[in-house]
Amino acid sequence: MTSLIVINPNSSQTVTDGIDTAIDPLRRFGTPIRCHTLVEGPPGIENQMQADLTIAPMLKLAAEQGDAAGYVIACFGDPGLHALRHQTALPVVGIQEAAVMTALTLGQRFGVIAILSASIPRHLRAFGAMGVMERLAGDRALGLGVAELANKDRTLGAMIDAGKRLRDNDGADVLIMGCAGMAGFRTALEAETGLPVVEPCQAAVSMALGQIALKMSHRPREQHDAR
Repeated sequence: MTSLIVINPNSSQTVTDGIDTAIDPLRRFGTPIRCHTLVEGPPGIENQMQADLTIAPMLKLAAEQGDAAGYVIACFGDPGLHALRHQTALPVVGIQEAAVMTALTLGQRFGVIAILSASIPRHLRAFGAMGVMERLAGDRALGLGVAELANKDRTLGAMIDAGKRLRDNDGADVLIMGCAGMAGFRTALEAETGLPVVEPCQAAVSMALGQIALKMSHRPREQHDAR
């Protein structure tokens, strides 16, 4: 049976385990979902150079999955999204793109919680390319690297503070968690801010499963089992 392949482009198994837990409710729809860690990746993807260097090994890992029904790139920034779409005719969804599209259905102005200030320019380039800058309320950084997100109390406190500032100062009415390493904090963040919160891996897997079920892809005239 074919599977949806979720690739974490960093080398942190802890992050991959968090993603796997976050998307577990979506397994009830029947399509198997497998999460992979890119062992060649950095411990955390925190800048553009680190993101770009993951693309070649990620494409190789994706090509090795002979039973793939589709792919999710589980890094906020979507490294290699268009390259993987060039490589395969199967559905390919990036968590950043999916999170933004989902947020636009849940509110008028979305706010993003980034890990580091250095991540924000990368986000803004992507939002500009998507044409959604007018719907962006703000993008606020925690000042925590990917590895530091493992300190759950510190991370949740910083996320709640950032979420409330996005709500009260920036006018956000929906929040996006801007890193796959934040996967376990959605419920608590919603409770503390009173806003809908988009966990990007959940958003992307939901979208990919729909495309698989409906036999949709970016190359609709090709065989859906082509690579």
